[in-house]
Amino acid sequence: MSPGPSFVVVSRIAVAGERTDGLAAAIGMGIGGFIFATIAVAGLTALLVQVAWLDIFLRAAGGAYLLWIGIKIWRGANEPIEIANDASARAGSFWRALRRALLVQLANPKTAIFYASMFAAMLPASPPLWMLFILPPLLFLNEFVWYAVVAFAFSSSRPRAAYLDTKRWIDRAAGAVVGALGLKLMWEGMAAARRGISG
Repeated sequence: MSPGPSFVVVSRIAVAGERTDGLAAAIGMGIGGFIFATIAVAGLTALLVQVAWLDIFLRAAGGAYLLWIGIKIWRGANEPIEIANDASARAGSFWRALRRALLVQLANPKTAIFYASMFAAMLPASPPLWMLFILPPLLFLNEFVWYAVVAFAFSSSRPRAAYLDTKRWIDRAAGAVVGALGLKLMWEGMAAARRGISG
């Protein structure tokens, strides 16, 4: 629930589009959570710890993508938002919102490591097979439900009106936050690379 790039992107999609777009973004976040949970359950996050260059690459690539999203949000701060109510004008917006949210979720490999740490701390040493199969769908539900709440809240008339009235400043703040998170992720990747070279 902590505000980050995922929160910014879902709330912005919900405000700028329709509620279905926000729900599509919530589904995208849920799919991303499912993928990361599956990776964690499969033990592939141990690979990131062992194969330093892969971890560095994922941090750099994910950070660059978040930085690009942040710059796009910042640059679009002065552009008015056209809210199309015509179904033909909005064709494909559901899938665009889902894809964008999924890419933002997957851009942060730290999420997979977070899930792996949680599983390591909370699961028994030899968890039963059914538990490993049920965890990814539970993580999907966890992500989807939270971001569906965000989508419903920000697609309501009052939050939407407040956003449209102050769009320029909100977008610049959101772009700066997402861009800063991207830079932080890239910096962590470079710091890990330097440690690897010096070590």
